[in-house]
Amino acid sequence: MSIIKSFSVGDGDMFYIDHNSDNFSIIDCCMDDNNKEDITAEIKNKSSKKGIVRFISTHPDEDHLQGLKYLDEQLGIVNFYCVKNSAVKDDETEDFKHYCALRDGDHAYYVSKGCSRKWMNVGDDERGCAGINFKWPDTSNSDFKEVLSAVADGTDFNNISPVFTYSVENGIVAMWMGDMEHDFLEKIKDCVAWPKVDVLFAPHHGRDSGKVSDDVLKKLNPHIIVIGEAPSKYLNYYSGYNTITQNSAGDIVFDCSGDKVHVYVSTDNYSYDISFLDDEGAENSVYGTYLGSFIPKGAE
Repeated sequence: MSIIKSFSVGDGDMFYIDHNSDNFSIIDCCMDDNNKEDITAEIKNKSSKKGIVRFISTHPDEDHLQGLKYLDEQLGIVNFYCVKNSAVKDDETEDFKHYCALRDGDHAYYVSKGCSRKWMNVGDDERGCAGINFKWPDTSNSDFKEVLSAVADGTDFNNISPVFTYSVENGIVAMWMGDMEHDFLEKIKDCVAWPKVDVLFAPHHGRDSGKVSDDVLKKLNPHIIVIGEAPSKYLNYYSGYNTITQNSAGDIVFDCSGDKVHVYVSTDNYSYDISFLDDEGAENSVYGTYLGSFIPKGAE
């Protein structure tokens, strides 16, 4: 069994994957004084029995790194994954400074298209792998090089976001794209091998500025698109696709058990269309209110 959790943290992103192996992955960080103790305690509890704990940073904007210093102080981040960059900011927060220290430190691992790493996507006799694979960036791509130059000048941080998947053999495939913007995606979309996915976490919190191109969506063919938190007037609701909107759902949990994925939300009266989910009769649990289940593409 593995668990994917998307935290409801306001206008920002934070996830974890409790893998069905000796791995635990945290994706981005967005915590404030109101939630940092609870979120960190949950992560410490869930990760305490795992041999490998990694932090994946999609890009150095505050809504993806707020609370990073606190998390590191409490957890001890010894595997920090990011795109290699030289981002600078005129107004450096403590969390951005901490990001830079981790990014440039001895425990950093720089991700890129097709990269491989023991226990990220290569298992051995000691432990299985995490099932994480990076589809982008291609560090030789000219458009990506332009973005790297821009972040070194203090702009365009969204577009160094990697594209990566988490997959379970014969089970779920989920994809993250950070805050990649639509206009940049249009430039590089033909340079990415887009797999079929079950769950797509919409880039840029589901904002229209991060809209995934129709031709890319057709290739991905997601069963569910998770639309993050942002003011409704900025969101793209991906008409024609099944969606769960975090503004209304709160925390979202995908319990990947066997050949079914069970979906839970922290809101107890989520009332939007869930006809794309099957009622397997699961009980409400520590994960929240049970919405329904689906068979992932890998199990079909």
